[in-house]
Amino acid sequence: MKLIFLGPPGAGKGTQASRIETTYGFVQLSTGDMLRAAVAEGHEIGKRAGALMARGDLVPDEIVVGIIAERIEQPDCRSGYILDGFPRNTAQAQALDRMLESKGTALDAVIELEVDDAILVSRIEGRAAEAEGGARADDNVEALKKRLVVYHEQTAPLIEYYRKRGILRSVDGMKGMDEVTAEIEAVLGLSTKSGVATN
Repeated sequence: MKLIFLGPPGAGKGTQASRIETTYGFVQLSTGDMLRAAVAEGHEIGKRAGALMARGDLVPDEIVVGIIAERIEQPDCRSGYILDGFPRNTAQAQALDRMLESKGTALDAVIELEVDDAILVSRIEGRAAEAEGGARADDNVEALKKRLVVYHEQTAPLIEYYRKRGILRSVDGMKGMDEVTAEIEAVLGLSTKSGVATN
């Protein structure tokens, strides 16, 4: 099963992806980890990415997609994978679609974790009040607010993009961690007893 998890920062995407990976063996693929691995391995595409990263430049979408294309061909991705941190905007989503189509494959589903921004911020503020060194925690609140603005401007349009494709599955991300996991399993038709897809 080939998946993407969408949702604002703090929604729990990484936690839920890790849980699904552990239970079902769908590999969680972090864009950052894949870039660093490609650079370390020294392949041509990794060398290009490494040179850009060394200069502090952004790595172009086509290079990132190329690295993803190589990574998903590896044996551990045969049972499925979850893309973490990509795509971040519609142009990247379109580039990803073209790459997958060239391989004769496609995404199975995009999981949207629906959360309330105000509650996400209040959670961080609550931790700031409880923790020592509140100034640093307050910085985290401001950082989260900035990241939420970027998310809504650049990444949130992907929700409609994938809804039109008919592969968006929305889950209430404000529930407890176990409940969210159960909802994800339900919308994907996964069986926790066998650890395999039931559809």
